[in-house]
Amino acid sequence: MKNPPRSFAGVFGRALAALVAVGCLGLAFAAGNSGARREPAASFRLASADLTPGGRLPDAQVLDGFGRHGGNRSPHLRWENAPAGTRSFVVTLFDPDAPTGSGWWHWVVIDLPAATRELAAGASRQAGALPAGSREMRTDFGAPGYGGAAPPAGETHRYVFTVHALDVPRLDVPDDASAALVGFLVHQHALGSATLTVSYGP
Repeated sequence: MKNPPRSFAGVFGRALAALVAVGCLGLAFAAGNSGARREPAASFRLASADLTPGGRLPDAQVLDGFGRHGGNRSPHLRWENAPAGTRSFVVTLFDPDAPTGSGWWHWVVIDLPAATRELAAGASRQAGALPAGSREMRTDFGAPGYGGAAPPAGETHRYVFTVHALDVPRLDVPDDASAALVGFLVHQHALGSATLTVSYGP
């Protein structure tokens, strides 16, 4: 007994499905090759003319007080390759080794405009030296502005400079806000960050 003839619609439908499948595979392969050719995004990076990553904090950036006799001068900082969509920056200096149970905030600068890529050496507490609209916030020394390293005698501490890229142009905090409050909001709005760590001690 002969098999019944196949319908034209059935044969055409199967052929069309096969062509679509081959086309999808071709598109997927092309997309994969296109992705392989893309250059990786450059990483957000923080550098300084005054500081060497992993090196010793210079005396110019050490506190003049608490038994230390440094220059208490904020260092030069510059950064590049900020994340897309950055609307402002925050710069901080933190000592995670301070014997307080919560570290020590040495410097907090907020509301740096998105076009900012550099802070000059000695910019802290100098009229007009920081970009317009930016604010220096209260540190753990109890006042705004840079406060240099002053670890207890015989101890070596790490000092972590960080630039945070944010998705908002300003942080909604009062001028006397604590560094902890600033840090909370920074983490709410962070697109990325870059760090530079140095140390100071005997």
